[in-house]
Amino acid sequence: MRTRSKIILGIGALALMAGITVKMRQADVGTMLFERAVRERVGRDTTAALPDGLHIALCGTGSPLPSPSRAGPCNVVIAGKQIFVVDVGEGGGRNINMMGIPLGKIEGVLLTHFHSDHIDGMGPLMMNRWVGGTNTSPLPVFGATGVEAVVAGFNAAYAIDNSYRTGHHGAAIAPPSGAGGKAMPFTLPEAGKGNTVVVLEKDGLKITAFRVDHGPVDPSVGYRFDYKGRSIVISGDTKKSTSLIAASKGADLLVHEALQPKLVAMITAGLETKGSKNLAQITRDILNYHTSPEEAAESAKEAGVKQLLLSHIVPAIPSKFFYPAFLGDATKRFGGPIVVGEDGMILTLPAGKSTITEDNLM
Repeated sequence: MRTRSKIILGIGALALMAGITVKMRQADVGTMLFERAVRERVGRDTTAALPDGLHIALCGTGSPLPSPSRAGPCNVVIAGKQIFVVDVGEGGGRNINMMGIPLGKIEGVLLTHFHSDHIDGMGPLMMNRWVGGTNTSPLPVFGATGVEAVVAGFNAAYAIDNSYRTGHHGAAIAPPSGAGGKAMPFTLPEAGKGNTVVVLEKDGLKITAFRVDHGPVDPSVGYRFDYKGRSIVISGDTKKSTSLIAASKGADLLVHEALQPKLVAMITAGLETKGSKNLAQITRDILNYHTSPEEAAESAKEAGVKQLLLSHIVPAIPSKFFYPAFLGDATKRFGGPIVVGEDGMILTLPAGKSTITEDNLM
């Protein structure tokens, strides 16, 4: 019996030692893999290798409807070495970081309108842009009338936190003069007296804002970017809009919001069944100030754009399997390529060429 007990104890000890060894090996392997990931991803700048031209990176393709794979509306437009963000919904700043786009080099944010899902990522973006590049001046935030109040609100909300950052890291890392944002308001022409205004011209880049129809939300705009013969238009939130079609004439790429009414109607019916009448009414209301994929395709055809990219996806689409249901008849209404946007996607329009290439930075 003693011999048997010794054997059992010996086997147990060996098993324990083997378990410890396996765990140690797992820890070593985990540490090694983590170290490699740090070398490859931390501090990387994916914009450095981009060719001269226009690029749009999708840092958020979602909407107020929750989606595990889509942040709130957010776009990064890169023109040469200039980096601008158009709208920044919740999670947008995090995605910009994950995509290897240096937040410290962002030159400005352009807001299409002031719905919460288009601005609720502003605070983190302003903070990370500030300390990410030791910026000594606030982040310029362009927008139509009302942007002053939005920026002032975020500045007030983050003022105490900003003081903590400087107090902890010092003024050399977090200079107080660089915290927060600076409103850069522009005035649209009066109704009936034009729809566009040039917001910025710099180093070959021209940014034009144009009215869109997202009533009762007013003002609401889209933006056109022109750089070295290439052009990208971002619709903002809108129903099918003649001003958007006019502003998009001949553009290389139209980035258009899209809501599929047939799928939203199913959500409405489900909410009614569950007794959620308030939310059901909201899903009915949103139908009258957004654009269906089919209507976006019609706009792309009427404007003569080369490619259509759909974003601000409503409802949330869980996988590519559902894309045909989301698109409906859109492919029958526009003969060019139609892409359903996904977070992390980047489209490149090299200067002096007519090509549009697609990649994913996440």
